[in-house]
Amino acid sequence: MISFQNPIYLLLLGLIPAFLFWYIRIGKHKEGTIQVSSVSRFLTAFSNRGKMRHRILMGLNVSLLLFIILGLARPQLVDHMEESKMEVIDMVLVLDISSSMLADDFKPNRLEVAKKTATEFISGRKGDRIGLLVFAGQTFIQCPLTVDMSVLKGLLREVQVASRDYDGTAIGMAIANATNRLRQSQAKSKVMILLSDGSNNAGELDPITASDLASEFGIKIYTIGIGTDKSTTRIPGRGLIKNEIDEETLKQIAQKTDGKYFRAKYADALREIYQEINELERSEIEVKTFTRRKDLYAWFLFPAFIFGFLSQLLNRSIFRNKT
Repeated sequence: MISFQNPIYLLLLGLIPAFLFWYIRIGKHKEGTIQVSSVSRFLTAFSNRGKMRHRILMGLNVSLLLFIILGLARPQLVDHMEESKMEVIDMVLVLDISSSMLADDFKPNRLEVAKKTATEFISGRKGDRIGLLVFAGQTFIQCPLTVDMSVLKGLLREVQVASRDYDGTAIGMAIANATNRLRQSQAKSKVMILLSDGSNNAGELDPITASDLASEFGIKIYTIGIGTDKSTTRIPGRGLIKNEIDEETLKQIAQKTDGKYFRAKYADALREIYQEINELERSEIEVKTFTRRKDLYAWFLFPAFIFGFLSQLLNRSIFRNKT
């Protein structure tokens, strides 16, 4: 954009139309004239040629004045530059897909509510790399770290409860595999969000040992226990099951990695938990604004010089005005 360092001079532009108005109404009648008895002896071409010369000189002088005033106002080209620095976060969502996630204490079931709230959480993250790991008796990488949130959300929608052959809750192995995905990350913040509704009953590694390993690589783990306080809950088509959330272990996992444990007893609580994690792990953006100014007055004073030179050249040579 263009700005003026001395905009007060722009007020002088008002003199130009004022001068032209004065000249048309009064000034031109005060110029030197020759009185003759009749103009019939003067050729029309001669008269028109004189008027044209006068208009050219007037145009040059008005242009000269216009560009001098604009030059005095000192126009500048102002360029605003912003330098943004974003500290992105590498994050892995670790989602329990054991058969108990079909319990209908969350409508329609725990898994669908967990998927929906995780999708909302993903939509709020800008610039971060997020991956998705699911686990039951074994772990599966559903999506590696990516910045393509549309792909990630699409793969999250496809998540289903594990088949009976892979059923179970291997929390320790899930943490270990997620750690393996994050350990070589160069991001300043590395985060794992682990959601489970059971206790570790499968896998070759216990959750506490796995969390110690994650801590060594600077990985913070937020753990979420999902399920109501009822001792039992129902899985459609399978009857009642026990609620076996190992809150103590989930708390220790979070504590060892400087994370935090949350309990989601209903759907809105899970949404609030993701919102809190979103605020805790918000990327910090530092923006520096630079203003660069380039003087343009030379682009106005140079034409003013040209117009002044042409006016004098035409006036004293071609138009032969000796005054």
